[in-house]
Amino acid sequence: MTSNNPRQIRKSSKPAVLASAHVLAGWLLPALIALATVVPFLPVFRNDFVEWDDFETLIENPHYRGFAWPQLSWMWTTFHMGHFQPLSWLTFALDYLIWGMNPVGYHLTNLVLHAINAMLFFVLARRLLLEAFPVATEAQPRMLDVSAAAAALLFAIHPLRVESVTWATERRDVLAGLFFLATLYFYLTAYKTAAPARRRTRLALALAAYFLSLTAKATAITLPAILLLLDVYPLRRLSGHWRSWFAADARKILWEKTPFLVLAVLFAAVAIWAQQSAGALRPAQQYFLSYRLGQAAYGIIFYVWKSLLPIALSPLYELPNDFHLWTPLFVLFGAVAITITIGLFALRQRWPAGIACWIYYLVMLAPVLGFAQSGPQLVADRYSYLSCMSLALLAAGTLFYVLRDGNHARSRLARVSGAVAVTAIFGFAALTWRQTGYWRNTETLWTRALDVDPNSSLAHYNLARHIARQGRYQEAVLHYQRALAIRPADADTLNNLGLLVARNGELDRASEFFTAAVKVDPGYGKAFFNMARILARQGRLDEAIQNYRQALKLNPDESEILIGIGDALIRRGQLEEGTGYLQKAVALHPELADAHVVLARALVGLGNKTEAEKHYQEAVRLLKAQNSMTPSAAAARP
Repeated sequence: MTSNNPRQIRKSSKPAVLASAHVLAGWLLPALIALATVVPFLPVFRNDFVEWDDFETLIENPHYRGFAWPQLSWMWTTFHMGHFQPLSWLTFALDYLIWGMNPVGYHLTNLVLHAINAMLFFVLARRLLLEAFPVATEAQPRMLDVSAAAAALLFAIHPLRVESVTWATERRDVLAGLFFLATLYFYLTAYKTAAPARRRTRLALALAAYFLSLTAKATAITLPAILLLLDVYPLRRLSGHWRSWFAADARKILWEKTPFLVLAVLFAAVAIWAQQSAGALRPAQQYFLSYRLGQAAYGIIFYVWKSLLPIALSPLYELPNDFHLWTPLFVLFGAVAITITIGLFALRQRWPAGIACWIYYLVMLAPVLGFAQSGPQLVADRYSYLSCMSLALLAAGTLFYVLRDGNHARSRLARVSGAVAVTAIFGFAALTWRQTGYWRNTETLWTRALDVDPNSSLAHYNLARHIARQGRYQEAVLHYQRALAIRPADADTLNNLGLLVARNGELDRASEFFTAAVKVDPGYGKAFFNMARILARQGRLDEAIQNYRQALKLNPDESEILIGIGDALIRRGQLEEGTGYLQKAVALHPELADAHVVLARALVGLGNKTEAEKHYQEAVRLLKAQNSMTPSAAAARP
């Protein structure tokens, strides 16, 4: 029987409402967020690997393929491509065992990880909003869920996420993001746990999650500063006045960060070491402090600007040839960044969330603002993955502030705010769908980069290299020439253009390009090698051997150089010396049929026909094996 007593109605309805809210926030809403996250990225399942590190990382790299000791040892010791990322390698190994070299599987893993991150960010956003609005959130649980869901979707389906999700190589972003969010969650729940033992367990889980995040990518090395920021706001465990942090109770809170700080310093040092080993870091004498400050000023505003208006996104925003701190655009962006910082600081008492989210944004961006510059990029969409979470959370907090009161919820401002949020989410989803399509293959990727910036020399270079492999040599030459017009002192472009010119039979002109490449970079072994091949074709064996020796000095274990110099020496009549180089090539790379053929010919010249026959037979076997492989089998071969 239904009671007509108002008190009984209130008593019986409140638990039902809370239970409904608990179910909604507990699993249904996160599941819907994950589904909504996946939909805009569905075009990724048509995408291939792209010639933008995917080939070097995955296709041409056999070392990660499996969980045997040699592969595991390599994963935990390598600085391949300038990164220390053993956990990322482990996930790639699992993908390989399941999918082989089918790109669909690698993209699926990235997308699943990103969808999980969206759910985790919802949970985290909900908890942070609870801390920021403790009274209001208890009264409006559904508004809390709506606002936290808005934060998760504004983050997860934003077009700036496309690079991290659809680029197979950037598995490290979504994987590190997963454990970074887990770290923050365990830390926040540790603070809310009264029992000391459970609190220590939660902090230990936070530390373990942080370690896993750093082994995927060292992007979260600034986390100790973020934990301090959370302690100030919204947890309010520490005062905003740093001098009070030296009191006894505050020092205990600071000491909690010590293990996190130790891990951060350790992995920061490893990350710098990895970049240096790959020759990626730009020294101060090449990339001056004024350049770094200008790049930092630009980057700070770039990600805010693109978060609000995500158009003209590109896989590469190339560093200009010559810029400095006083470039007008950088001065403007620097002034805007300073103005925002001063304004939010002035409002810190009335609006602490504003300065807290801004500090988070700056701290998470700091490692990628150019102070330790690596690579050719001025900024990159992938750098926004963790840093721009606070911008989404700030927007959601503003939305909750407007919606939290029943009267406000019926107001025009509330309706307008809700409409803006819904429009933004659907608009971002549409842009993400389109942006994902630009990563369809190498040609669509670099064509897009040139649509955004026709003066990107690296985009011209990468597109030229790709279409040259397809046999479209004239188009490739045009793009190489355009790349040289933008950046004349580029050894790779000069070398590759020389190769295409040589293909047309213009050997003297090709030699000019190889000579220019060596002048730009005297340590560029490829140009010496290609020059040697041209000279050998022209019968100028003495000069060819001289260039081969220089190339071999720079790359002592390169099989092509060993075969080339061996063949040139044999043609010159120096059979024994030439045979020695060929035997070394076969010992280093026994799978090369060409090496066996040239070595067999040399052995015949030396009168060792029995040994020569063995190498001829091995060459025939290798060629038959190569010819019998289907394209799919060749792609999957370790």
